[in-house]
Amino acid sequence: MSELFYNAVPNATRVAPPVPQPRSYPQSKPAKVYLFGTCVLDLFYPEAGMDAIRLLEREGIRVEFPQGQSCCGQPAYTSGYTEQARDVARAQLALFAGEHPVVVPSGSCAGMIREHYADLFKDEPATLQQVRHLAERTFELAEFLLNVCKVQLNDCGTPVKVALHTSCSARREMNTHLHGRALLAQLGNVERVEHGHESECCGFGGTFSVRMPDISGAMVADKTRSLKDSGAQHVVSADCGCLMNINGALEKQNEALRGQHLASFLWQRTGGGQ
Repeated sequence: MSELFYNAVPNATRVAPPVPQPRSYPQSKPAKVYLFGTCVLDLFYPEAGMDAIRLLEREGIRVEFPQGQSCCGQPAYTSGYTEQARDVARAQLALFAGEHPVVVPSGSCAGMIREHYADLFKDEPATLQQVRHLAERTFELAEFLLNVCKVQLNDCGTPVKVALHTSCSARREMNTHLHGRALLAQLGNVERVEHGHESECCGFGGTFSVRMPDISGAMVADKTRSLKDSGAQHVVSADCGCLMNINGALEKQNEALRGQHLASFLWQRTGGGQ
């Protein structure tokens, strides 16, 4: 979280972020996966969800999308509504009860499932066992493409400079920024540029942006300023909540620069749709 937040909210508690734990990966690509689409992607960036499916299917993987899925429960959980978050999480557990990997095109939602569901069900031993099994099978999309599919991308696009933005929780819980960097590095005509405030929050934070709009607005102003100053022609992110916030701010500033979900960027750069 930005120092601006802690300076403005004197009683805010500094909590050390969780350290991503090393994990083992399957020796070969699975024949089938579940896709957990996330609520923000489903409502605001459905094409990114379709592009995620296309990327996986191109790897020879069948993708199943359980129709009853909804939110991962993170907004309620981080707002202190534990019971409500537990109800939402329980519904997702029932939908992804098989043995297939669960691929999530959002590092923050994947982190919620993998890192925080265990806290929600710590007093329910039987359910906790299901939660741990689900956590072992849950992968963020970039992580899955890189470490499970072991994709080798062929860039079909023209030279472009891009800035990569990674959400706070995706960076700290899932190392998604490293996976995104590695995939972009495979694209020969893509130059990833560094930008200031790269590791800081964009100001979205789910309900945080609603409860503290002035602080949120100042944070996204810092973020968009650094993105523009980087010389990037394009912004790429694996989290739709951040994209929605950053793109909204850029639009309000009458800037031409825009962000795109990593799945769509990868699909288009590697010849998808041609």
